[in-house]
Amino acid sequence: WAKKQGAVCGTAHSGLGMVVETDELPNYIVPPYDSIGAHEFIVDVTHTVPGPNDQPVPAIDFFALCDTPYVWELNTWYHVLNCGFRPRAAGESDFPCLYHERVGMGRSYVKVDGELTYEKWCDGLRRGQSYVGHGQSHLIDFAVGGVEAGSNLSELRLDEPGIVRAAAHVAAWLSPQPDPSIGDRHYSKKPYWHLERARLGDSRDVTVELIVNGYPVASKRITADGTLREISFDITIDRSSWVAMRILPSSHTNPVFVLVGDTPIRASRRSAEWCLSGVDQCWRQKSRFIAAAEMQDAVAAYDHARRTYQRIMAESPVE
Repeated sequence: WAKKQGAVCGTAHSGLGMVVETDELPNYIVPPYDSIGAHEFIVDVTHTVPGPNDQPVPAIDFFALCDTPYVWELNTWYHVLNCGFRPRAAGESDFPCLYHERVGMGRSYVKVDGELTYEKWCDGLRRGQSYVGHGQSHLIDFAVGGVEAGSNLSELRLDEPGIVRAAAHVAAWLSPQPDPSIGDRHYSKKPYWHLERARLGDSRDVTVELIVNGYPVASKRITADGTLREISFDITIDRSSWVAMRILPSSHTNPVFVLVGDTPIRASRRSAEWCLSGVDQCWRQKSRFIAAAEMQDAVAAYDHARRTYQRIMAESPVE
């Protein structure tokens, strides 16, 4: 109904009910899907629906971050990106439910050309010309091979494997003295996203990481003194991949999709298998709440998702 009107659609409080007992990213533990987080996202992201003028459009535009524990959020997003889907990240404030301090706990920083309007801001969010964070670190103008996130479909096309440069203007700010009341908390305790958690020892430094298909492949240490710095990495891309930059758990760019030889991103067979297991677990939790009149549509929607992930598993050359 919303997409039919041209709306930009996505998840809320994504990590609720996606509890896992690890801090590994990505991990392959299937969560319980037993709350109100981004559960049916795992189904919906495989679908297109009628948009304006009945043209098919993706059912999901964005995946919300920064409002629940970062491991539970990012794990789902990373696995779906590894399957070749392209939901962008958006910052979320579930005010006054999960956080009552203020609106703006989780933020979307969207680059808008010319005059700022709400329509332009939403379009930039949909295209991923943005990054997310809680406000203490910034990853501005992230680009790979000269293609900026959110421009040119966020696609860099290579005829063959090669070296590309990923770059952004990066700034962060920490007080000179550590705050152990935040930095020493388990990631499942508030505040979930906070630069203090990224502090290296008693220093004022944090790590900027380059992410390829969910894993850090390069990193640089910077001082979080508020200085805006250009950070770049030269990396080899040997197959179609998504590339992003992060300061964990404080800020995260949207990806640039690097396509080698026009092949789709099929980064991990295990990611597709994780998604397929998630569809089954979600069905076990949700099917008992589905109205009889909607059951046939629900069965068809879940079956479509299962077939999609099975196909992606078969198309994925890398475990």
